[in-house]
Amino acid sequence: MKNILELKDLNISIKNQKSIVEDINLNINESQTVALVGESGSGKSMIAHSILNLLPNSSFEANGKILFENDNILNLNAKQLLQLRGNKISMIFQEPMTALNPLHTVFHQIEEIITVHNPMQKNILEKEVYSLLEKVELQKYGKLEKIAASYPHELSGGQRQRVMIAIAIANNPKLLIADEPTTALDLTIQYQILNLLKKIQKDYKMSILLITHDLAVVKKYSDFIYVIHQGKIVEKNNTKELFENPENEYTKLLLKSKKEFSDYDITNKKQILEVKDLSVKFPITKGIFKRVVDHFVAVDTLNFSIFKGECFGIIGESGSGKSTLAQAILKLVDSKGDINFLDTNINSLRKKELREFRCHMQIVFQDPFNSLNPRMSILAIVSEGLDIHTQLNNEEKKQKVIEILKEVDMPYDCIYRYPHEFSGGQRQRIAVARALILNPKLLILDEPTSALDRQVQFSLLTLLKKLQKKYDLTYIFISHDLEVIRGICNRVAVMKEGSIIEENHTNKLFNNPSEEYTQELIRASQ
Repeated sequence: MKNILELKDLNISIKNQKSIVEDINLNINESQTVALVGESGSGKSMIAHSILNLLPNSSFEANGKILFENDNILNLNAKQLLQLRGNKISMIFQEPMTALNPLHTVFHQIEEIITVHNPMQKNILEKEVYSLLEKVELQKYGKLEKIAASYPHELSGGQRQRVMIAIAIANNPKLLIADEPTTALDLTIQYQILNLLKKIQKDYKMSILLITHDLAVVKKYSDFIYVIHQGKIVEKNNTKELFENPENEYTKLLLKSKKEFSDYDITNKKQILEVKDLSVKFPITKGIFKRVVDHFVAVDTLNFSIFKGECFGIIGESGSGKSTLAQAILKLVDSKGDINFLDTNINSLRKKELREFRCHMQIVFQDPFNSLNPRMSILAIVSEGLDIHTQLNNEEKKQKVIEILKEVDMPYDCIYRYPHEFSGGQRQRIAVARALILNPKLLILDEPTSALDRQVQFSLLTLLKKLQKKYDLTYIFISHDLEVIRGICNRVAVMKEGSIIEENHTNKLFNNPSEEYTQELIRASQ
């Protein structure tokens, strides 16, 4: 089998400082999918960027060989690199909204990558752009002309990722680097995107370097696996052998990071939350005077109950209404119906009463980097709720912050540091501490693990279970990761298009789902 890319003794370091990756040896053959697996900070993306020589020379130093078509990419000049990038080697980035230019239409961005490497007549170019949009199956979402004329913010996450793939394959590359291409996507969309990549790979006979921390993705879509830990390759093998007979302790640890089923008997437990006929509608306006012409129904007449001490899971795709439901329960968006929490209908509370009531219900958001104020120290962030709801002095507040940070396994001396100084998992622990400092009765967790590696997910879920048991907390856990849901929730509701279509105990729902949509979600996760 012909070798496409070979990394020989690759070392990457910050100039005049420590090494980030050491002695990397990696081979990719023709039409092969090779996975590079490891947690955040292990050096995966650094290797990917070095293959295209995208690391800034002023900050990083790379030594060794990256051989592609007998040339060492590290020795190529700017003109040669321009001919290589987006032409013979392409890359799909983790977050398409950041990677795509917000000021240009989809058509212009695909057109640009083609004309840089292969100038052609306008009518032929137009046909080529629409042909690429068809190859990534964007016609499923409406007329191609409308999608081509759209800007990135007008498309969904899955549609944007398809546009990224269209740009990546525009010049029929020999190697496609996919850097966490499905991390931010729902299960069914992940499934569609990865199947699309496999189909395109077969059509184009290209090789793929798949960089991910998702072992379910690796098992299903890769031929060969390299496991990287702290900048070093610790194990390599074909996919089947590596999953069946891992040799390295770190690989074994990754494969063992499974969530155990969490059981909970709600018999004779007190009801803490009851939602009756809850609906959320957003107005659709038209014209210069923004006249309301219709309403978009985000949540449609929901009914369910949650009992003290349980973890109630909500699953569904993006746009199903999960996060809107969470915001409605917290009275962050207007809704109709009853939200009976602690024997009080909070939909009938006045503003002042509601403010006093908020300390009993808190939320942890999906992305801690965006939900934590970058200008505030950890002390200020975590104590913010105490400023509003208590009369404690500064020393008392500081002591409470230190105590709650200890509960989430964060050192006391982090209180004077800022969010950017922590990893994703540490930031999420800080977000949990902020939510818990007021001793709430109900904690809503909105996709709290979706941006985290499997190992970090596992440790965070272990922490949440410990805290739940210690403080008798009630959780609403929103996620599209079914493995996470199965590991922490005792009951699960499935949402689709604003409605709950199925609800059951976790093991019953996973073992015997009644709805076709639920069956599809479970199939996509396996």
